Amino acid sequence: MKVVILAGGFGTRISEESHLKPKPMIEIGDQPILWHIMKHYSAYGFHEFIICGGYKQHMIKQYFADYYLYKSDMTFDFTNGNSMQIHDNATEPWKVTIVDTGYATMTGGRIKRIQKYIGNETFMMTYGDGLSDVPVNKLVKFHQESGKTATITAVQPGGRFGALDIDGSDEIHGFAEKKKEDGGWVNAGFMVLEPKIFDYISDDSTVFEKEPLERCAAQGELMAYRHEGFWQCMDTMRDKNLLEELWKSNQAPWKH
Repeated sequence: MKVVILAGGFGTRISEESHLKPKPMIEIGDQPILWHIMKHYSAYGFHEFIICGGYKQHMIKQYFADYYLYKSDMTFDFTNGNSMQIHDNATEPWKVTIVDTGYATMTGGRIKRIQKYIGNETFMMTYGDGLSDVPVNKLVKFHQESGKTATITAVQPGGRFGALDIDGSDEIHGFAEKKKEDGGWVNAGFMVLEPKIFDYISDDSTVFEKEPLERCAAQGELMAYRHEGFWQCMDTMRDKNLLEELWKSNQAPWKH
């Protein structure tokens, strides 16, 4: 199953770093947050990724173009025809497709643009700025058993996020503004989607979290996988510093 990662936004709330690089390339420890997300999926056996790039997407392409070199010991022999030898390569078993989905394209439009790389298959999708210890294998099983078009991982953070209206059967009926500390469930990404989700997306101007997901909810086609473990998005420098501290202190819940 392929994993789609939205990595094209501007990251305006963390502009201290995003003016230099795309938000998913901001580092936690010595690796971009994008790498941390991919490592989490890879730990569950999902190694094929489609990255939806936009703002400064060339930096994401350059990172993976050089990734093999970053992860290996090397010998450069300038006395023998300028040769290069790779030692102890330790790269992950990844297949990574990076797609330029447009500079100002909305989230739905970015997903629509990678449809040809998905085909008629169930796929996963998440945002390039959120880390979690969500058990991906259980998430996929939950989605498959529901038989619905889409499943969102739902978490209960503090304020500033839009709340999900979830009933006792984990079906999502709608979306609402979330009041601070009201205990509501919010969209944490880490979604599983059927290919018919593309039919809900009109064009580049479509915000995926609006009409497509709201229509799915209205039709009873949207489920919530409730995750009570760790989740943290990286919206601000304060968020970045929190994730950095967890990583450096070896307390990162998402680390495998």
